[in-house]
Amino acid sequence: MKPLQSASLVLATTLLGACVELPEKVEPVQGFEPQRYLGIWYEVARLDHSFERGLSNVTANYSLRDDGGIKVINRGCDAEKAEWDEAEGKAYFVRGEDEGFLKVSFFGPFYGTYAVFDLDQQDYQYSFVSGPDTDYLWLLSRTPEVSDSVRADFLQQAEALGFATDELIWVEQGKSQCQPGDKG
Repeated sequence: MKPLQSASLVLATTLLGACVELPEKVEPVQGFEPQRYLGIWYEVARLDHSFERGLSNVTANYSLRDDGGIKVINRGCDAEKAEWDEAEGKAYFVRGEDEGFLKVSFFGPFYGTYAVFDLDQQDYQYSFVSGPDTDYLWLLSRTPEVSDSVRADFLQQAEALGFATDELIWVEQGKSQCQPGDKG
């Protein structure tokens, strides 16, 4: 192998591996039950990033894949285009199915962190999720809105972990400029 190819391979491996890291102080939940996590989740809040910028009515739908992984379908309304934007990905557990630490990919061999750091483990009604660093944060719920106590707990935990809670986007759920039957 030529030196440039070797250096490129090392760099690519390093970058890919770094994408499935946990932010400092973030600990994934233990006792995670994948079957209970499946189904539709509403995005209640998120930090801004390019792949969801401008989207409202965002949902994530999780189902089992034949290879043991989890199929991920993220969907949101792009109000500017009045069209649904949809992305399909796949996720796999990093250290075991009983821990809320997964790697997720929407772009071929490139994986990123999906770390559930808090969860309503009794009823699986809300989930606090981070990416590989404190630039990625989501509050997911089985319903379009959460109680004031869940919201306050999310803000308190996220701030203590170093997330910029003052930059959160509270996602509009409900009336949409996108037609319900549009596929996206």
